Amino acid sequence: MNDNDVENLEQPLAADATAGAAQDEQAEPRRGKQFKRDKRDVHGWVVLDKPVGMTSTHAVSVVKRLFSAKRAGHAGTLDPLASGALPIALGEATKTVPFVMDGRKLYRFTVRWGEERDTDDAEGRIVARSDQRPSADAIRALLPSFTGCIQQVPPRYSAIKIEGERAYDLARDGEMVELTARPVEIGWQELVNIPDPDYAVLEAECGKGTYVRSLARDLGRVLGCFGHVSALRRAAVGPFGEESMILLEQLEALCHRAAAGEASLADALMPVETALDDIPALAVSRADAARLKRGQAVLLRGRDAPNFRGTIYVTVSGQLLALAELDRGEIVPKRVFNLAGLVGRAARKKG
Repeated sequence: MNDNDVENLEQPLAADATAGAAQDEQAEPRRGKQFKRDKRDVHGWVVLDKPVGMTSTHAVSVVKRLFSAKRAGHAGTLDPLASGALPIALGEATKTVPFVMDGRKLYRFTVRWGEERDTDDAEGRIVARSDQRPSADAIRALLPSFTGCIQQVPPRYSAIKIEGERAYDLARDGEMVELTARPVEIGWQELVNIPDPDYAVLEAECGKGTYVRSLARDLGRVLGCFGHVSALRRAAVGPFGEESMILLEQLEALCHRAAAGEASLADALMPVETALDDIPALAVSRADAARLKRGQAVLLRGRDAPNFRGTIYVTVSGQLLALAELDRGEIVPKRVFNLAGLVGRAARKKG
């Protein structure tokens, strides 16, 4: 499973009209005519509770179509066999994707002992077997060795690029893929349950670039019983947790109610700045906001001027204006937001 973080890409929808639509309309203007859905400016986050069986690319396309949004992208791939939090950025929210991708991820996953597979998940070919099964005490004793900053070899079937080619494409073509270990950070791990000797359910908080499939594979090797991921759910990504998620069926129902005038799509969108929870906010005057919007720096003076350095987000009259760098009172804009159109207003639910 591609449970790691990958570069965010906008996923364009397929054309709504067929290639010969123009000629068909000229010949038979009332027959077989297809209309393109007008795209609009939509800004905010949808945290889809992605179902098993759907690719992340397809999920982005579906959400983009439901909102008729001009731009969309996701903040970290989930493979079809995985479920859970898939943050989808619409419009100006795509400018904040890196902040979500750099956040911590929480996974709950099931390891199937006794079999190692070439994909390190249930879809792969069995490459090693064992009759050994680990005890709960053995698993718990091993987890500290896979916590903190560790070296991890990504799965052969992963999105890692080798000389410009994706590793999974090379592996599927039968080429030997040799990936080198790289540092990843695992904040904590916990054994949640052992439903039977063949399976163990674990939770782990991981940093950017961590592969849960590799973690299951390496645990199985050290325990001497082999293993692979048989189920995976992402419970949180950065500021987005279970309370932020919406099922696809619920999102579709809300969009249908909005089309009938019975609801607002803004109720399904979280504000763009939700992705910036860990970044200080700074309010400025309208005059300073006008300068920042033109890409000009602003120097704040006086006792109330901030004296720290780093990345901030700037607001004016309560509205997100820009991402900026602050240094000794000087605000230098880096990304300016244009939030004209439909803007998210949904608050995250409390558990």
